[in-house]
Amino acid sequence: MSGHSKWHNIQGRKNAQDAKRGKIFQKISRDLYQAAKAGDPDPENNPQLRLVMEKARAANMPKDNVQRAIDKASGLGGAKFEEITYEGYGPGGTAIMVSALTDNKNRTAAEVRSAFTHHGGSLGASGSVSYMFDRKGYIVILRDGLDKTEDDMLMDALDAGADDMKTTDDEFQIYTDPSSLGDVRDALQKAGYDLDTAEVRMFPETTTEVPADKTQQYTGLIDELENNDDVQDVYEAAVLPESSN
Repeated sequence: MSGHSKWHNIQGRKNAQDAKRGKIFQKISRDLYQAAKAGDPDPENNPQLRLVMEKARAANMPKDNVQRAIDKASGLGGAKFEEITYEGYGPGGTAIMVSALTDNKNRTAAEVRSAFTHHGGSLGASGSVSYMFDRKGYIVILRDGLDKTEDDMLMDALDAGADDMKTTDDEFQIYTDPSSLGDVRDALQKAGYDLDTAEVRMFPETTTEVPADKTQQYTGLIDELENNDDVQDVYEAAVLPESSN
């Protein structure tokens, strides 16, 4: 029995790793699609697409998967995809925005609505919570292997046209006007920086703490949304109670 149990544990870990890898590939596929759709499907003429393709290579994503995502954006993959944003309230009234990329908006809308309902939240009308978020360009540069002081990095970011920069122990987070993201990204790459992330995101203007008795419901909602194959990003204007972190 011990041999069977050991095999079962190894298989379980492998399945979990495969599932995690699948979610990473899924996210990169969506990023590839959006980058190719927004610009030229030829990476030579599309810096954002090149950046995402570099991520795909780093994640050991098969070349066929990469090409398939680009073909979809070029209309060669058959299915037509739409970008849709849903707005709603989590348990305790916390604001949530859900960005989806789908080839069947009726299916996705039903699944997103079901997730909110199952976990004590509710889906709202367009505009019901979006006013609580700011849309910003967001660039991340990892500190690892980067021989730059914070002052130097800030000056380079501002010279490139960025609005602000925040730092953590692991990375520099650079913020831009959404319309300036491409120019700032290109300027930083031209200056020799390797970018980990360059995209437009939604950031909450203020946050609300999730009530302690709603924490489990709230985390269940976020998990279900993030595990949905059509969901690309979940933006939250909420923080969990310290005791639950």
